[in-house]
Amino acid sequence: MTVDRIVHLVAGLVVLISIALAHFVNPAWLWLTTLVGVNLAQSGVTGFCPLAFMLKRTGVKEGSCCS
Repeated sequence: MTVDRIVHLVAGLVVLISIALAHFVNPAWLWLTTLVGVNLAQSGVTGFCPLAFMLKRTGVKEGSCCS
């Protein structure tokens, strides 16, 4: 897997998990969804994604997004 695919997978899973937690446990878990959204918007504007940075440092190969 490439950095791009892992970032997309993690972001999607965190959103789905936080929505399930908000529904079944406590609505405050929606803050996690908000955090993911803010991080996605920030990385779209600045081009910096903390998860991608960490993955690259661990040696995961880069990919071309959405190809």
